[in-house]
Parts: sequence; structure tokens; C-alpha cells
Amino acid sequence: MESFKTIAVFNYQHETVVLKHLLEQEEIPYFFENEMTLSVVPMYTSALGGIKLKVHPNDFEEVQKILDNLNNPLTIV
Repeated sequence: MESFKTIAVFNYQHETVVLKHLLEQEEIPYFFENEMTLSVVPMYTSALGGIKLKVHPNDFEEVQKILDNLNNPLTIV
């Protein structure tokens, strides 16, 4: 996991729930650095630099697409 790089940072654990599901659905290996610590002591977010999503560099493009889709506002047709 040393080769894994940070692609996104979150301030709160609840922001990662949907993303975890999507990454597991696509079978993309990942981990969230500082997740457990901040679930116990959320006020340490600034000190630790947030919850960092780490993925392998080969998966960067696919994960970026997933993140972009999550950040796009919904359109009602």
C-alpha cells in the first residue's frame, strides 16, 4: 500500500460512505487514511489533514470519474 497515492480528502467520515460503496462495486482497491482516528476524535480533522482517500496510481482515472460523478449536481429531466 506504499505505492497508493492520495486522490481526495474529506473532513467527515459520513462523506465517504457512498464513495466506499461505489469503489467496492467497481472492485477498486482503496483505503482511507485517518478514518478510524477521526471516527473516534472528529475534532482532530484539521490536525491530521482530514480523511485521505488513497488509491493505486493505475486506478486514478477511474476513481476521478467516480468522484466527478458524485460532485455533479443532479439534473431532473
